[in-house]
Amino acid sequence: MIAALLIGLVPVILFLVGLVFMDSYKLVTARSLWFAIGAGVVAAASCFLINRFLLDRLHVPVTFIALNLAPILEESAKALYVAWLIRAHRVGFMVDAGIQGFAVGTGFALVENLYYANALGSVGLFVWLVRGLGTAVMHGSTTALVAIASKDLVDRHPPGRWIHFLPSLALAIVVHGVFNRFSSNPLFATAFLLLGMPLLLFAVFERSERTTRQWLGTGLDLDMELLEQILSGEVGETRVGRYLHSLKQRFPGEVVADMLCMLQIHVELSARAKGLMIARAAGIDLPMDEHVRANLDELRFLEKSIGPTGRMAVVPCLRTSSRDLWHLYMLEMKH
Repeated sequence: MIAALLIGLVPVILFLVGLVFMDSYKLVTARSLWFAIGAGVVAAASCFLINRFLLDRLHVPVTFIALNLAPILEESAKALYVAWLIRAHRVGFMVDAGIQGFAVGTGFALVENLYYANALGSVGLFVWLVRGLGTAVMHGSTTALVAIASKDLVDRHPPGRWIHFLPSLALAIVVHGVFNRFSSNPLFATAFLLLGMPLLLFAVFERSERTTRQWLGTGLDLDMELLEQILSGEVGETRVGRYLHSLKQRFPGEVVADMLCMLQIHVELSARAKGLMIARAAGIDLPMDEHVRANLDELRFLEKSIGPTGRMAVVPCLRTSSRDLWHLYMLEMKH
């Protein structure tokens, strides 16, 4: 049984490790990976309970569940955690979205293979090769596909609604369903999956890496330019300064001053996060210094000080894309 489990799980684990090493910016922490794998475990356990209910209480035929209901149920269950990550700004790029999506599928495959190892007992090596190279990789790849495509849609249509997750989820369900329908010819299904999905994921990684490099360079230049204007007192002549000056008609002067401080801290943290990413790409993991910790604490204090209305008023001055918000999350994780 142990040998069977190893054969059934080693390929998908090696694939996940390969994706992590391909990420030159090291966007996904070990803690995030374990959380994603755990989410996959929970999704698999939930699907198992629902399937038992359908079989035992509603007497739905096993074949109907496998061919029609399982792709919808399983892909939806795995996609829930991915959707939460994206909407909560816990991922910044398609790369880290794809890695965590694949990790969710890995956790799902772990539980599923444990169940089949117990239910099937001693079966041939061929069965476990198909499950390891086919089914397990399929679970990781389809959820990675949902994560990557959904992240791309949400970035292009901010702030992102639930409807933006449906196209990629539908595609994952179709891929899963086609794979299940080829269960009578598992070698063909496995070969198709192993040829198609890795090439797709690698192409997405390459595109995302190029986009990340371009975004880091442009974003860091803009951060440093705005920070220099704030520190030199020249920000009053800019669009941001004129907007803050107009807020004096609606807010007390001290609140507007807090807004400017909040903007400065946002820019400093954004520049610091970009610097950390560039250092990681060069193989250097910089520690969190006390200045960054103090800035994070000060930012939380200022957010409370200016209140909800003040935070809404200062939003036009801030860059609040999903990547910019993810920067703060990344620094909080190191904090």
